[in-house]
Amino acid sequence: MILRDLVVILAAAVAVVLVFRRLQLPAIAGFIVAGAALGPAGFGWVGDAEGIRHLAEIGVALLLFTVGLEFPLGELRRLGKILTVGGGIQVGLTTAATAAIATAWGAGAPKALFIGFLVALSSTAIVLKGLTERGEVDAPHGRLIVGMLLFQDLCVVPMILLVPVLAGQEGGAGSVARVLVTAALVVAATLVLARWVVPRGLHFVAASRSRDVFVVAVVLVGAAITWMASLAGFSPALGAFLAGMVLADSEYGHQALSDSLALRDLFTSLFFVSIGMLLDFRTGYEQPGMVAGVVAAVLLGKAAIAAFAGLVLRFPVRIALLAGFGVAQIGEFSFVIARQGAEAGLLTAGQLRVFVAASVITMFFAPLALRFGPGLAAGASRLQGLDRLDAAGAGGMAARAGQPDPQVVILGYGVGGELLAEVLREAEMPFVALDLNAERVRLARRQGTPLYYGDVTSREILERAGVGGAMQVVVVLNDPRATLHAVRVAREVGPASVIIARARYVGETHALLAAGADEVVAQELEASFTIIERVTREARLPRPHGAASYDRRDAVAPPGAAVSRVPLPAGLEVESAVVPEDAWMAGRSLVDADLRRLTGATLVAFTRDSDTAVHPSPDEVLQAGDVVTLVGTELQISAARALIASGPPGRT
Repeated sequence: MILRDLVVILAAAVAVVLVFRRLQLPAIAGFIVAGAALGPAGFGWVGDAEGIRHLAEIGVALLLFTVGLEFPLGELRRLGKILTVGGGIQVGLTTAATAAIATAWGAGAPKALFIGFLVALSSTAIVLKGLTERGEVDAPHGRLIVGMLLFQDLCVVPMILLVPVLAGQEGGAGSVARVLVTAALVVAATLVLARWVVPRGLHFVAASRSRDVFVVAVVLVGAAITWMASLAGFSPALGAFLAGMVLADSEYGHQALSDSLALRDLFTSLFFVSIGMLLDFRTGYEQPGMVAGVVAAVLLGKAAIAAFAGLVLRFPVRIALLAGFGVAQIGEFSFVIARQGAEAGLLTAGQLRVFVAASVITMFFAPLALRFGPGLAAGASRLQGLDRLDAAGAGGMAARAGQPDPQVVILGYGVGGELLAEVLREAEMPFVALDLNAERVRLARRQGTPLYYGDVTSREILERAGVGGAMQVVVVLNDPRATLHAVRVAREVGPASVIIARARYVGETHALLAAGADEVVAQELEASFTIIERVTREARLPRPHGAASYDRRDAVAPPGAAVSRVPLPAGLEVESAVVPEDAWMAGRSLVDADLRRLTGATLVAFTRDSDTAVHPSPDEVLQAGDVVTLVGTELQISAARALIASGPPGRT
């Protein structure tokens, strides 16, 4: 029976997720919908729901094991104030506000506090997966969200241990003290294992150079720590999370993560399907007002409290709102605690059904909030009243009042921004840099670097930084949406400045050019050309005629906006250019243009919106705004650009 159910679940999940992908909706939402359709409240096609639930528990344990692997103890130190202050405010205020509402509805203090625990936790699985897919883990709002999520995960330890105390199964202050001591001992044991025991053991195993033995050893470490955590009263999922954090602090954490990813993805899919199967549609029919009210209160309340925590940490309104949207849902650990609380008598069967229904709905909205949140946050941050908060936070730039405008303004001070600043400092070229990492700003200012704390998407911040009179503005951010917005605002503030922006993918270049960037550096192209240069050097082929960097031209000069030009071996070059609105090539197929025969250049790829077609079919029709990538000599590429814009010579 379990095999038949697995076939049904996997088939339905594949079909629904494919549909969701076509609709550009998150896959996790598709898994939840598939589970709701297959579950007992849906079509009832899954007979052994209990067996699937057990598999899902394995899935969430594996999921949280890999989450722990991605966040070693050193990551906790790096997040510092974001984790302790931001996470503390979010969990504390959410728990207190929920408990107050529950008390007003007639719940006793222990039960109200328990409900506060359930609502305070968010879905680490959904949010981290969404941030990773969007490349926003290292963005300012990503760091703020991750800090809050990690604090929540750490709070699960005392929450689980306090459930019997709240249920009256263990009494008084002595039980609370015992819970806190147990939690402290578990954390201390985790530190000892991570620092001294596990790294030495894995080093001994790795010396055998047997991958099979290494994988077994990793499973052994994870299972042993999970088992020891269960002896202390923790859930298997929480034990797996602690095991992942222990392994992550060793030099073998990356290999352990790689070996566990395949199983993680499979069982995680089952977990979200099983979450959807918990959804009882009858609860929505019988108590629609209750379910809708709980969903609205959770989403709006948690978003507001998390955004407040971001503002306390002096993040801009846009970043604070993005963090609020990111943690507004209820998390997978809440189901673990809710099941334990129901068994202890803290929740009735009816209350558990309402909680599950509302929680699943909030989890369904979580991926959508990550996708549409940036636009909503950007619009909300410009509302009258909220924009004054950003203006108040611009005080860090007041120190530049009366100083001459810099020649270069660097927006973002990660690795790229710091290296550029070092070059400009050696060249004695005046510059100013902006970043939202307060610790990084503080360290750089101690070293005399003109780095200021400020939101680079804020017009007032850019004006105070001197963008209006700067010769060049360089945008090197990890957040793609923030990059686009910063380019647009920088162009408004500094119409005469040359704006150079970094993009992750070629598909992002057109939007950045349209927003006002003069030059765009696509990381995937840079990496490709660097590899080409290294390969030709090692193979002793003719080396490129210059460095693997772009030599861009005026983005608006006819016959098309040049995006990049890089020398290649044997006198070849590669260039990407935007097809102009009135181009002869717009609306024509590649075979009709006969580009290769007439010019000698080869069109190897073109990008439309965010999709890139490599080695396109001759029947492909180009459109105005497409970014085409050409390979050939300099003369051949020039002829190809002229053909794209004006057509063959002598055309009528």
